[in-house]
Amino acid sequence: MKLFEDILGSVNDFVWGPVMLVLLVGTGVFLTIRLKFLPWRNLGYALKSVFRKPEQTEEQQEGDITPFQSLMTALAATIGTGNIVGVATAMVLGGPGAIVWMWISALFGLSTKYAESLLAVKYREVNDDGEMAGGPMYVMKNAFPIPALGKILAVAFALFAVLASFGIGNMTQANSISEALHTTFGVPNAVTGALLTVLALIVLLGGIKSIGKVCEKIVPFMAVLYFVSGIIVIILNAKNLPAGVSQIFSMAFSVKAVSGGVGGAIIASMLSAMRWGVARGVFSNEAGLGSAPIAAAAAKTDLPSRQGYINMTGTFFDTIVVCSVTGLVIASSGQLGAVDASGELLTGASLTITAFRSVLGTFGGWMVSIGIMLFAFSTILGWEYYGEKSLEFLVGSTKANKPYRLFFSLIAFIGATQTLSIVWDFSDTMNGLMAIPNLISLLVLSGVVAKDCFAYQDVIQRESDR
Repeated sequence: MKLFEDILGSVNDFVWGPVMLVLLVGTGVFLTIRLKFLPWRNLGYALKSVFRKPEQTEEQQEGDITPFQSLMTALAATIGTGNIVGVATAMVLGGPGAIVWMWISALFGLSTKYAESLLAVKYREVNDDGEMAGGPMYVMKNAFPIPALGKILAVAFALFAVLASFGIGNMTQANSISEALHTTFGVPNAVTGALLTVLALIVLLGGIKSIGKVCEKIVPFMAVLYFVSGIIVIILNAKNLPAGVSQIFSMAFSVKAVSGGVGGAIIASMLSAMRWGVARGVFSNEAGLGSAPIAAAAAKTDLPSRQGYINMTGTFFDTIVVCSVTGLVIASSGQLGAVDASGELLTGASLTITAFRSVLGTFGGWMVSIGIMLFAFSTILGWEYYGEKSLEFLVGSTKANKPYRLFFSLIAFIGATQTLSIVWDFSDTMNGLMAIPNLISLLVLSGVVAKDCFAYQDVIQRESDR
């Protein structure tokens, strides 16, 4: 068992190591240049499109859920514990400068998310139940220039996605919820597990339409609640903000290892800031992993590029907005580098909770705990859909969908009541491996993306002239 754990750890280190991170960010850089920076230049248009009421002709298009519901389902899966726990961990292990590299990876991630969402809509199919089925696996199957290789990549991606859905998309989230409820309110883990299973079943048995309706309510509510609470903390700690921001930027580009945080307890260089910032940023917004396009493919839309731009904003909201709030709350609180009663550095959820408590007291702790619970539950919903569609692709039928929903809901109970580190490490690896076939597909089909992107400029011009 120890040997297996060591092997798994080594594989996981590679999957989420420098090579993979360079590939993820490098693909974003390549696509940004290939698309002539249009995803950046059209970010304002994309943000307006999120809240724009679809025209009647668009509402009559094929699809299962509205463009907004599609985005919220994708955001449900991405806005999770990574925004609270992951940011804090990155700032401890990579120094305050890690947040800058999160921003940089997110900027290039806009192009990646746009491209993979566009392709998912362009090459989606209608399944036996009359629902949309799409995502990178269908793109590889239907558009890859070498069909045999495309099918191999498609099966690999779908398999990785199914395996990742149970761990990263379910068990780790359920465990975060049970820990938060137990620590803050003393709720037994078994009670939390049973409640999660029931709630998940209620939502998931209704399929994507039920998931979309729930996510369009939960996601905006939780994001606004967390954002407002964070801004209050930042404002009330405003006197510490200049020093905190100064450390963020100075440590982001420091060639030599320098100290930061309380008493200089955090020592990091630009390389460590880059590594942890990019890793946690990609882990949080999932740009390039290929998960969000599965939700994009379910949207009612008239043009692939339109949904591509709408889903692209998920990376903006996740990292540039939510992760930034967490980072600035920690930087302005003076708690970065603080230690607990045993002398260990505060990190993860404990650091974020302490930062919020520095201003909001007990309510701050409750706020973070509630945020973790809502974020994690919505992630369970979003990832169930990803896993379901991937399984549907593998078996070539929708018959396994309902049994999968039931099994997925029951797995939440195990996640809430057990700590299975091997399962989590394995699913973490599967989550990262999803990126390999997806990135290959994006690079090979970048010409298709560019053609659609440039053609859509005429649509943007016409809409701006109205």
